Amino acid sequence: MIHTDIIIIGAGPTGLFAVFEAGLLKLKCHLIDALPAPGGQCAEIYPKKPIYDIPAYPEVLAGDLVDNLMKQIAPFEPGFTLGERAETIDKQEDGTFVVTTNKGTKHHAPIVAIAGGLGSFEPRKPPIDNLEAYEDNGVAYMIKDPEIYRDKRVVIAGGGDSALDWSIFLTDVASEVTLVHRRNEFRGALDSVDKVQELKDAGKIRLITPAEVTGIIGDGQVEGVVISKKDEEDIVLETDYFIPLFGLSPKLGPIANWGLEIEKNAIKVNNALDYQTNIPGIYAIGDVNIYPGKLKLILCGFHEATLMCQSAYQRIYPNKRYVMKYTTVSGVDGFDGSKKEAPKSVIKTID
Repeated sequence: MIHTDIIIIGAGPTGLFAVFEAGLLKLKCHLIDALPAPGGQCAEIYPKKPIYDIPAYPEVLAGDLVDNLMKQIAPFEPGFTLGERAETIDKQEDGTFVVTTNKGTKHHAPIVAIAGGLGSFEPRKPPIDNLEAYEDNGVAYMIKDPEIYRDKRVVIAGGGDSALDWSIFLTDVASEVTLVHRRNEFRGALDSVDKVQELKDAGKIRLITPAEVTGIIGDGQVEGVVISKKDEEDIVLETDYFIPLFGLSPKLGPIANWGLEIEKNAIKVNNALDYQTNIPGIYAIGDVNIYPGKLKLILCGFHEATLMCQSAYQRIYPNKRYVMKYTTVSGVDGFDGSKKEAPKSVIKTID
């Protein structure tokens, strides 16, 4: 049995940042994740994808964000159970919880924070005959390492942020980038749409709309795609890779059986207070939760993790009064006894 103060289910950015906020309160955390390494989707699916909406980072690769979060929480020595899926939650007579994984590892704590992102997920695949025969042979549903496409011809299909962002990014990597979308309008950020248009005008992206990729050509390996446009003849375009980026179909998995209130495949929480679920002591933070006005952004998950930890402290120590101090004043104390002091000049200014 692993004992801790907060069991965090999910080791993505939101779960990792919760370790930092809990550490400031002298609360110990243990994280459970089905993936073999911390970082969630940022590490497993798109480590080389640039992220633009993290405060103080005009641009940061998803993998680098995870690396920095790991450095930030290192002083608090969190525990990890990786490569195992949280299977059950059992409430004990004293109000604490035991979380058991699919491999039988048991974890005990007074607080559980579910930070499972989108849960388990599968890529949404276009309805193309023999598509699966080309998977890992030129067809990919996510980009982990863009260097694979160095000096190669790439066709991307989709109209959301991922399709736009990767089309932009790969113009500096691939020899040829083609973006195909079934509509003339895109669902992604306006800045990204404008950038794609600029790159098209500069001859760096071939943009084909409204159109769909309806076929794949190649003898065991992608050699080309068939692109269909309404009322026009099909286009056969030679390419080395076809990457349909139509998003992910999320599934909550075992979480759906834990007695939590579910809405639109997400966990309902009380956002007016502390992101607690309908079961006291169990919280949900990040993309896995839902409430009025919810935005699925990493920075929103960071905010939710912060308030969750404050509430968790009060539940664990109901008779203690916590006085919040800015880290510029208090510094950061690690569980190993180390301390990063706040700069004296900052303390003097605040005093």
